[in-house]
Amino acid sequence: MTEGRLTHLDETGSARMVDVSAKATTTREATASGRITMSAAAAAAIRDGAVAKGDVIAVARVAGIMAAKKTSDLIPLCHPLPIAGVTLDLVVEDDGVAATATVRTTHQTGVEMEALTAVSVALLTIYDMAKALDRGMTIGDVRLIAKSGGRSGDWRAA
Repeated sequence: MTEGRLTHLDETGSARMVDVSAKATTTREATASGRITMSAAAAAAIRDGAVAKGDVIAVARVAGIMAAKKTSDLIPLCHPLPIAGVTLDLVVEDDGVAATATVRTTHQTGVEMEALTAVSVALLTIYDMAKALDRGMTIGDVRLIAKSGGRSGDWRAA
């Protein structure tokens, strides 16, 4: 594969699922992060466990972990992967919640999409549970922070 080539397109430009059967099975890990910004009052309610729908952080954590395991059902060309582990850290700050997910597998393809999906769904769940407090919340800065394993080796965001 040449650098920069779109591997999910065949020679005619049609979408395809990449054949990973010839790739080596290695331990792979990816970490993604994101953030939801909200009013100080909404953040305080989440921190204090005062949201009517329940424990926002606990529910968001479980939702993100579940989403990582279901990524191939959501993203059409992702491979279904045996997820070995998912950690999802949610930190309530003065004006929002920061999310960081790390996903691990031993397989023939990476887990970047699973980490990004975990963060995205966790943040969407926070929005859903706290929207009565602040409909103007903003989800953003969702990005890959690092990945390791596989033929392309390790990568870390600058």
